[in-house]
Amino acid sequence: MPDVPGHTAAEQGQMSMFPPIADYAFLSNCEQSCLVAPNGAVEWLCLPRPDAPSVFGALLDRTAGMFRFSPGNTQVPQNRRYVPGTMVLETTWQTPTGWMTVQDFLAVGPVPHEGRRPDYHRAPTDFGAVGALVRIATCISGRVEAVVNCAPIFNYGSVSGTWSYSGDGYDAMTIAAPEGDIRLNLASSIPLGVLGARCYGRTTLTQGQSAFITLSWGDSRAPANQDDAVSALNTTIDYWRDWLSSAKVPDHPWKPYLDRSALTLKGLSYAPTGAIMAASTTSLPETPGGARNWDYRFTWIRDSAFMLRSLYRLGFDWEAIEYWGFVLDAVTQGDLHRRPELQIMYGIGGERDLTEHTLDHLSGWRGARPVRVGNGAWNQQQHDVWGMIIDALDVQFHQAASQIVAPVWEGLATFVDAALQHWREPDQGIWEVRGDPKDFVASKVMCWVAAARGADLADQRGEADRARRWRAGADEIKAEVLDKGLSDRGVFRQHYQTDDLDASLLLLPIMGFLPPDDKRIVSTVLAIADELTQDGLVLRYKVEGTDTGFEGDEGTFTICSFWLVTALAMIGETDRARALCQKLLSFAGPLLLYAEEIDATTGQHLGNFPQAFTHLALIEAVSLLIETDPASKVGPSYNPPPAI
Repeated sequence: MPDVPGHTAAEQGQMSMFPPIADYAFLSNCEQSCLVAPNGAVEWLCLPRPDAPSVFGALLDRTAGMFRFSPGNTQVPQNRRYVPGTMVLETTWQTPTGWMTVQDFLAVGPVPHEGRRPDYHRAPTDFGAVGALVRIATCISGRVEAVVNCAPIFNYGSVSGTWSYSGDGYDAMTIAAPEGDIRLNLASSIPLGVLGARCYGRTTLTQGQSAFITLSWGDSRAPANQDDAVSALNTTIDYWRDWLSSAKVPDHPWKPYLDRSALTLKGLSYAPTGAIMAASTTSLPETPGGARNWDYRFTWIRDSAFMLRSLYRLGFDWEAIEYWGFVLDAVTQGDLHRRPELQIMYGIGGERDLTEHTLDHLSGWRGARPVRVGNGAWNQQQHDVWGMIIDALDVQFHQAASQIVAPVWEGLATFVDAALQHWREPDQGIWEVRGDPKDFVASKVMCWVAAARGADLADQRGEADRARRWRAGADEIKAEVLDKGLSDRGVFRQHYQTDDLDASLLLLPIMGFLPPDDKRIVSTVLAIADELTQDGLVLRYKVEGTDTGFEGDEGTFTICSFWLVTALAMIGETDRARALCQKLLSFAGPLLLYAEEIDATTGQHLGNFPQAFTHLALIEAVSLLIETDPASKVGPSYNPPPAI
């Protein structure tokens, strides 16, 4: 890896022990999630919710806890893949003496309907999270030594617990955090022992033999023997495949990317509330060794319209409805008769106060510090939020606004009024820059979206006076943006005080501010493609011209690159759009997952992982290109005759 300023050679050697971000596997049961490193170690698991403190945190510090189940003398697997159509990871190992596969999954099983969970705000389905991480090893050739090494360090790697045996044998152990109610139970077909903070065990498997280990957190349904583990595997595979079978994904070479993006969005969802996290991690850096490290385990209103579009596009109507339910609960705090309060992000349980603090005892991924918990942008003023939530409302109730009950409509109407009241004021912009507020063009345009979409919805409800007033406000915003938001060369600018470009301007055609063939839109899209890219991939902005509150460069933002694909296709540059899309798909991680950014020079993924917004933009761009691909309409040119 390149030298990192301020670090000794020894420290850099330590940092190189962290796997690349894109090499992690992402597992989920829609209530918990974890990341598995290539060497078979679970290096990120937070309990009892994905935004809770970690019990395995080696992702952010090699001493913060991990759980490895793999061959004892091999670190590099022969192959890793998801069992097709699922969130089950299968790793194949070649050792000097044999071959072994390990299947890892967060178990899903039938939901008992006795009693009601107070934290479960959505209607339970027939299958849900079991509360167990299950790992099954099978020797497929020769003989292999399978080794367990489980070392939880609670509260983000700050405190360990004490292991103790459960029952009379060596097959079950338990450990609890010194404070709080987190208790972990380990059950295995491998005899277990304790070595310091670690529970460990090993056994030799010969061809056809299997061993299992289950880590659970207070769930009586967790597999306790080999047969239960295999049954849980089959149930979990069936669950994910059954869920994915309802997707409207065309038969196309890019289908695997859409399938994996859909599964990832589902995996980032939090079933009790319907929330969908921006990412499953905190503080994976946007700049190697830098300080642009944020906690993304929250839901951004900014994502809501794109989330609903993608879910409906893929045919996941219930996920869209429940996500909208979360948004509605969050802004009303569960009371439809109170005046809604809108902020840019919420906790996955609807929490409003996301105060940020640092965990100074953690080294950070490859030395990127500080490690942050919470997000200081939660109470920023960002004008795009009104447009995003009204656009989401329009998507949710397309041509059926009359169905919106009066208290909800009146509450959401206040957001249109707020956009019209505040649109002239500067803000922090869609990228949450921590410098002084500016008159960001994209923010003004999103206020226009709030007014224009609101007027359409009011028309559908027969509220002519309100529609007329809002449409007049939208026209006023558009007139000022066209007057002050364009540079002398007819290209939209980042904000009124500069001629710099900004990738958020790609939202102008996507959100319908002007027709795609308008020369100002065409010029802006092409200017971004030619001038705000690095090796063809899109930067959010030029850091030297944007007061972000931080120094140093950042990688290209993958969502912006997919936005450019969409915008190029919209303005008729389909060949260029398809070439860029193919390039972006080639940068996917080994398991077709994406982080927030890509270093255009190395292809290294940066930022939190996996990133929902990136996968949302992929779904939109790839789906649009497939729709415009003549080959996808006419099918294959040759169909061989059936076998006789």
